[in-house]
Amino acid sequence: MTDRTSPLDRFTSFEGVTVVVIGDVMLDAYLQGHVSRISPEAPVPVVKHARDRFTAGGAANVALNAVALGASARLIGVVGDDQAADQLRAIAEQAGVSCRLLGLKGGETTTKTRVLAGAHQVVRIDREGSNALSAEDEAALIALFEQALDQADAVIVSDYAKGCLTDAVLAAVFDRARKVGVPVFVDPKRPDFSAYRGAAYIKPNRSELAGATGRRCDDDAAVGAAARQVVDQTGANLLVTRSEQGMAFYGVDGEAILLETEAAEVFDVSGAGDTVMAAFALGVASGLPVVRAMRLANTAASIVVSKAGTAVVSAAELRTVLNHQDQRDDHRDGLILSRADARAVRGAWRDQGLSVGFTNGCFDLLHPGHVALLREAASHCDRLIVGLNSDASVRRLKGETRPIQSEGARAEVMAAIRHVDAVVLFEEDTPYELIAALEPDVLVKGADYQEHQIVGADLVRAKGGIIVRVELRAGHSTTGLVDRSRTPSA
Repeated sequence: MTDRTSPLDRFTSFEGVTVVVIGDVMLDAYLQGHVSRISPEAPVPVVKHARDRFTAGGAANVALNAVALGASARLIGVVGDDQAADQLRAIAEQAGVSCRLLGLKGGETTTKTRVLAGAHQVVRIDREGSNALSAEDEAALIALFEQALDQADAVIVSDYAKGCLTDAVLAAVFDRARKVGVPVFVDPKRPDFSAYRGAAYIKPNRSELAGATGRRCDDDAAVGAAARQVVDQTGANLLVTRSEQGMAFYGVDGEAILLETEAAEVFDVSGAGDTVMAAFALGVASGLPVVRAMRLANTAASIVVSKAGTAVVSAAELRTVLNHQDQRDDHRDGLILSRADARAVRGAWRDQGLSVGFTNGCFDLLHPGHVALLREAASHCDRLIVGLNSDASVRRLKGETRPIQSEGARAEVMAAIRHVDAVVLFEEDTPYELIAALEPDVLVKGADYQEHQIVGADLVRAKGGIIVRVELRAGHSTTGLVDRSRTPSA
């Protein structure tokens, strides 16, 4: 069947879910610069170095994605005896990952170095030691895994064929997880998937599926036939990622689900499979139906490919995109966000190249003047955030008889306006601190204010943003509505 269900209605995060990630960890390095000439020594571009960036790759990136989505992650893997290992540990631990990495004396941490000219990759340099595990190393790695299993909800095996997941280690992972009833999710690289027998779910892409089965996987029918072969061989459910065509699920019970991809501008696919693996495993582990977990993973992938380099997707980003899908598909309400979540979402929109507008008010009794203001504000930006005075703030500004509607009711009504993408309550008398936190590209206010009177205009101008003053509809105000309601009709 083809799934056309709406996104998760109330996704917040995977707080309370614990996942163990075991597999090949690596350090991703990005040497960024620009090209202005060709080398006189050879017909190659000269990259003038500007800055370096380091991120966690492989199994470590899966763990970072899990933490970004709100879960707890314990990372098991092998590193060398070098500076790259120290960098990798620091990146993972700073993100909140519990690292239990086996250091091999004299070993080399797998490092992928990409040289970038602007947004374009010029060359990639891989540093990989043999890092062959002795029987003692295998025993130590298995012991680390056993310790990490305590109170775990899921295990993710991230296989990049770098030597960590030997036959003995894999067998121990499946055996120990089965004994404690924890499902194992595998991102495979071996050409023979029989090594993954004991897994609950295996997630190959089409190329990996073709390599494991010797079948062409050019269309849905071919993918389905190859997938059924693997399901029969391994006894595992199969999630096949199909690049721009989305993903497909083939269950051990015969179920088949096809899910189309979410439209997205593809900037960089590095680590996208890690994001899918983390989101899908967390979804299933938290009790979501498979089709919902797929939708979650699919949406997460659409976010991460719009980012440069190996990256993660946060719970706030995912909530935002899911909500916009709901608005698009089902005309449902917008987001009501905390200040922290709004800041994260604003950052995600910035990364996607979207302009963000901001306006504010009490919006006590919504009237046509308000709607006109919001419509005009939305026309000047890609995403509109509305700052809403809290009840306490309204009372200080308007008196003890106001607001007429509670902040919760006002926020719900405001979020239902199709021009509004997010609503954020603020306790202060003015939205100055909120504007400072959100750094909008466009600040919108009624034309009854001069620019020098508009709170936050200086902040927006300083960041290169614009101020928009909107002409107000005459004869519409909340105070007027209240006064008229209290005046007996003739």
